[in-house]
Amino acid sequence: MWPSVGIVPLDATTLRRVLPDCLAVPRWVDEIAAGAPYPDDDALLAAAADAGGARLTDGEVDAALARHPRIGERPEGSGRDAAFSRAEQASADADDTALAERIAAGNRRYEERFDRVFLIRAKGRSRAEIVAELDRRLTLDDVAELEIVKSELTQIALLRLRTLLGADQADEDQADEDQADEDQADEDQADEDQARTHTAGRIAGDATPAGVPVADTTGSTA
Repeated sequence: MWPSVGIVPLDATTLRRVLPDCLAVPRWVDEIAAGAPYPDDDALLAAAADAGGARLTDGEVDAALARHPRIGERPEGSGRDAAFSRAEQASADADDTALAERIAAGNRRYEERFDRVFLIRAKGRSRAEIVAELDRRLTLDDVAELEIVKSELTQIALLRLRTLLGADQADEDQADEDQADEDQADEDQADEDQARTHTAGRIAGDATPAGVPVADTTGSTA
């Protein structure tokens, strides 16, 4: 289950309390909190995106990665950031032993290559997709890979912040409502088609003159 605190008030005090669980970078937290109060969720998310990404320094990347477990390893602890990680790493193929071994081996190669843990936004990705991306990123140079790490850290931070704001749940609720409307429309259309077919058949039957045998259209022979 996602570790949500409901609709987070957009004041500086609350933001300073919850933002480190999204991205453990003091400068990022300070910049966002300094802009509070925000008029709405979109303004807060825009500020969070602007303060992250390419603006993250190498030191900030290292500090943030220290709060992230390796992909494929169960996060320890009872804090909100650990709960976030557990939820993010859940996937339909999470128990696939072969994929787990490939991720573990890839993690080792990555750490030997770049001297840091492999980080990727796991939510919405299968283990197979993560393996493919890990293999691809192992071929990149240091500069290109560092930019991807900064982007992934920011994506994860925004995902977590949206969860705290309740934005993800609102999106899911809207998607469920849209699907229900679509299902109801399909059901109504099916009922209408069935009623039209029944009416057409009844009219055709009424049009047959009395005493005139109805032609056999089954194609059977005596």
